[in-house]
Amino acid sequence: MTINAEFWVAVAFLIFVGIMIYFGTHKKIIEALDQRAARIRAELDEARRLKEEAQSVLEEYRQRHAEAEREAEAIIASARTEAERVAAEAKTKMEDFVARRTRMADTKIAQAEHQAIAEVRAAAADAAVAAAERILTESVKGKVAEDLVAQGIRDVKAKLN
Repeated sequence: MTINAEFWVAVAFLIFVGIMIYFGTHKKIIEALDQRAARIRAELDEARRLKEEAQSVLEEYRQRHAEAEREAEAIIASARTEAERVAAEAKTKMEDFVARRTRMADTKIAQAEHQAIAEVRAAAADAAVAAAERILTESVKGKVAEDLVAQGIRDVKAKLN
């Protein structure tokens, strides 16, 4: 029988496997693989836990963001309402101010008219008195003239004032 190289490779392989079994290498390999599988499983569990934690934190931030948006909208609405109220109040105050100023101007105008009328009347009375005095002094002489002039002046002054 001829023994070829393949036979010797098979024999060497069996001896190698036998030595490995004898020294318990297969147990060490299996144990190392089991440890690696456990480590990978632990890393996967840790990754899942971190993912869930990140999702809960993300959801919390989304809720806070939504709450901040609602609060900002409420603040804007409140500010808008306050601005409208202040504008309406300012408009009312301005209208009151303009109305008061208009009434004051009307009052001053009326006073000026009354004063002008009084001054015109006084000037007319003085002119009438002077004219009456000139006419009476030229046409009436003596004591009668003086009495008439004095009486006329008193009457004119009493009627015009």
